[in-house]
Amino acid sequence: MSTKNILLTVVALVVMAAVAYTLTSSDDPDAYLERVESERDKQFKFLKYNEDSPLSKEQKAALGNLSFYEIDPAFKIRAKMVAVEDRKVMELPMTDGSIEKYIKHSYLEFDLKGSPQKLLLLQSFNEVDKRNFFLAFADATSGGDTYGGGRYLNLRQDGKNSISIDFNLAYNPYCAYNPDFACPLPPKENLMEIAIEAGEKDYSVKKD
Repeated sequence: MSTKNILLTVVALVVMAAVAYTLTSSDDPDAYLERVESERDKQFKFLKYNEDSPLSKEQKAALGNLSFYEIDPAFKIRAKMVAVEDRKVMELPMTDGSIEKYIKHSYLEFDLKGSPQKLLLLQSFNEVDKRNFFLAFADATSGGDTYGGGRYLNLRQDGKNSISIDFNLAYNPYCAYNPDFACPLPPKENLMEIAIEAGEKDYSVKKD
């Protein structure tokens, strides 16, 4: 399977998981924690056992766990979607110097722990389901606790002009595990000044 097809397959799996996660959302704190833990466990099993995992056989054998921040419900927020007036194609640079095409769809406006934020929401140029989106971001933890090239979220629109964002589900791109993979870098609009202490930490960070 080609690298492109592998990435498309994984994105599809993540989107389906996100849809199920959103549909089963409730205000019950324990149920919420269980759902996030379940998604993290699925991610670990994919990396550890799936043939499409970016990990080498040696890495799979050595992988005992992934490193995450503690689940913090404060990082699960609702954002207003403000449509980009002229939805042009954006050529997002990849870690290997190539480019990948996305549509500049909307700006996400929200408050996070009292700090107003605005991020650019992208849609894959070849996306069939127009309610599926891609968010690549970097923040004050990037290059420290988290991967220097940023982290990702696959989002699905669940409101007329709004969307749920749960940074507890933020995950690493493939190139965080294996430099042979090319990954999109976050656009300049998504370089956050605050620390997003939620989601997956850097694969290279020493595990406890």
